Parts: sequence; C-alpha cells; structure tokens
Amino acid sequence: MSRTYQVVQAYDRAPVREVVADTAETLEAKLALAERTFKNRDGWLKPHQRSAILLRAATLLAERQQVFAKLIAQEGGKPLTDALVEAARAVDGLRNAAEELRNFAGREIPMGLTPASDGRWAFTTKEPIGVVAAISAFNHPLNLIIHQVAPAVATGCPVIVKPAAPTPLSCIELVALLAEAGLPEGWCQTLITEENALAEALATDRRVAFLSFIGSAKVGWYLRSKLAPGARCALEHGGAAPVIVDRSAPLDSIIEPIVKGGYYHAGQVCVSVQRIFVHEDIKAEFTERLAARVAALRTGDPLLAQTEVGPLILPRETDRVLSWIEEAVAGGGKLIGGGRLSATTLKPAILLEPPADAKVSQLEVFGPLTCVYGYSDLDHAIEIANSLPVAFQASVFSSEIGPALRAAHRLDAAAVIVNDHTAFRTDWMPFAGRRQSGYGIGGIPWTMAEMAEEKMVVLRYGG
Repeated sequence: MSRTYQVVQAYDRAPVREVVADTAETLEAKLALAERTFKNRDGWLKPHQRSAILLRAATLLAERQQVFAKLIAQEGGKPLTDALVEAARAVDGLRNAAEELRNFAGREIPMGLTPASDGRWAFTTKEPIGVVAAISAFNHPLNLIIHQVAPAVATGCPVIVKPAAPTPLSCIELVALLAEAGLPEGWCQTLITEENALAEALATDRRVAFLSFIGSAKVGWYLRSKLAPGARCALEHGGAAPVIVDRSAPLDSIIEPIVKGGYYHAGQVCVSVQRIFVHEDIKAEFTERLAARVAALRTGDPLLAQTEVGPLILPRETDRVLSWIEEAVAGGGKLIGGGRLSATTLKPAILLEPPADAKVSQLEVFGPLTCVYGYSDLDHAIEIANSLPVAFQASVFSSEIGPALRAAHRLDAAAVIVNDHTAFRTDWMPFAGRRQSGYGIGGIPWTMAEMAEEKMVVLRYGG
C-alpha cells in the first residue's frame, strides 16, 4: 500500500497537493534501475542526445515559467517576483548544461619527454562517474534541483534526486518535464520522502558513485562519513556572510543591494547578508538609512505581486529566529523592527551590536535579520569576519580601490563581491563553501566536472 503526505503552502499552511511517498522497496527498485541503466554502456545517451533533451526541456520550462513560479511561491514561500526569477534561471541552467557539452572534453598528455615514453600518443576522455544521489534543500526548490540534475543528465549519469520534504512539487514537475523532453526511463528519478533514514539509505548505498548534497552542515558531513568506499561527493552548506562597509562607501547606492542580499527570500539563502561591519564614521547614517528601507519592505503573502519578503519554511523556524533575537537583545544588542506576523512570517529586523558570542553572531540565522557592528580598524573587522568556522561568500563596499582590494585579499571566502551583496551568483560561476561551509565546487560547469572521471588512452605507434 502506497504512502502519501500533504504538501502545504509555507505562508498559511493551506494544503497544496498530496504526494506519493517512497518506501524502502521503491527506493531499492529505483537504485536497481539506475544501476542497470549505467551498466548498459550500449544504452548510454550520446552527447548530442543529451544536449537535445536539455534544450527541449529548457523550451518546455520557458513555456511554463508562470506555473513553476506559482509552485515555488506556494511550497517554498518565495515571493512571486523572485520565484519568476528562479524559474527563468532554471531555464538558463538547462541551456548552460547543454552548451557546456561543447567544451566538455579531455586533453592531450605529452609523450616523448623521456626515452621510455617515446613513440606514444596519450590523451584523456571524459566518462560519467556513475549513479548520482542528489539531496536538495527547500529554499530554491526548482533551481537547486537544476544545479544537481542538469549536470548529471549532461554528463550521462543516472540520477536519483530527493527534494526537501516540504518542497517536492517543483522537483516532481521538473523530472516529468525531462521525460516529456525525451529523457528515457532510468536516467532521472525522484525519491519523495519525509524519512531521514530513507534519504541516508540513498546517499550511502554501494551503487551510488557521487553524492550531491545541499543542506545543513551537520547532515552533510555525517553523510560524507558514511559514503560507500570510492564514492565522491560535493557538499553545499551555509554560512554567516560578512559585509565590510568602508567609510568611503556611497550610502546613496549601497543600501538597496545590502537590503536585497539580507532579506531576499526572508534571509533563507546560504550566502545571505548577515554580519555587516560598518566604519564608525558612517555607522549612524548607514543604520538610519538601512532601518528606513527595511521598515518599508512589504512582507506577507508570497503570491501577491507586491510582496518583497515572504514566510519562513516552517513555524519552528520562526520560533528559533525569535529566540535568537531575544538572546541577543538580552545580551545588550539593540533591536530595530522585527516581530511575528503569522505562524511562519516574521517582520524584517536589524540588530545593532549584538554580543560576539550570541547565536546571531556565530551561526547562520536563515531568517529576515541582519546584524550591524561598528569598526574603526579595517584589519580588525576582517579578523572578526574571518573568525567563524564557516566561510562562503563575502562582500566589501568602498569607493576607494585600496580598502576594496585589501578586503578582497584578506577576507576568508570562496568569493568576495566588491560593491554588491554577498548573495550575488550566476549559475555558471564556481560556487563553493570553505571549511564547514562545504566541500567540492558547485556551479553547473563545475558540477559537471565533479560528476565525470577522466580516462587516459595511450597509443603506442613506435617500434
């Protein structure tokens, strides 16, 4: 007998759709099919076939962007205007994976450099690594799936993708769309479950060659420790992104990007602006302007066109964020704004000078909150910014090249964005967390490289 569970809207918890949940038996059947698909080398899709399928899928998705955007807003709570951007990015991601196949190749290995290597010609080819298990997060329920599935399809890896339990609908519809675009059975399957044990069984199965994981550091590092021998992985966790605001930064132009980076999707982004270090010379005016813009943010139902900040994914997340704010205020931080609008919706908030040991200063908030700290010495601000065990993206705002380059050079981050917010990203750029923030490199071309292996061929033609 099949199991089901109800998917609800993040904003008001209203039912959206009942979905069929997988069991241990259905997971076994899907893993067996993926393994058979990969082992049948005569059935491997040729590069031109994979490219054509991805491009057809991109065309179909482009025609249904409004439908997917509504699903994203319903199940994930992302405001509709941002959900439309996510759907458009997903279309581009499919095309990006198809286009990358034009450059996806091995290279010549020089021979003849020693007498023993004379008379030989050597080169490498790219081969798919094998069955891919993709475990995804709720905050970008379509585009994160694209980041995992499109590279797998492009490289020729059968993939089983598990979306976050609260947000499976975009994933289910995308996999169906790929089949409609011509992807044969076995190359892309879903694992729909609320059971952590079943997700772990997928990730750690001996038939899985590569794990792509997007989610919490605790779970990601645990799964990595349990992988089958020889399996590789890429882990994308979170951070507590720092922003350095130099005293030369033009306040007229920096408030808007900082607010966008801090409150986009209610702060539920792994590289959201969180810790803002502002030079004491401009801190008062910066804070006044930031507070005015944050107070003007339109918060509420993500399906309304005017909404800028929607809900958090679950009621317990609002409780957590509020408790962290209360802790910081009790420790001496000053709260601007904030408060609860509904079970899952919080008013955007700012904390001024929360204690250094408060959770909001140490951990990823993943909510509509930014923290402002004053500094007088740039190197000291950078030292504090670098003091956490997480490191992902960072940014610096400055009109002077000296402070900008010094911060770019010294900030411990995989990417430093100058004069823009920390959440800036294109899907073809490398995207990676350092230390506890992740392992491996994301971004569609980079993920394709992670999901492939090089095989060297040596031809002997000499006597």
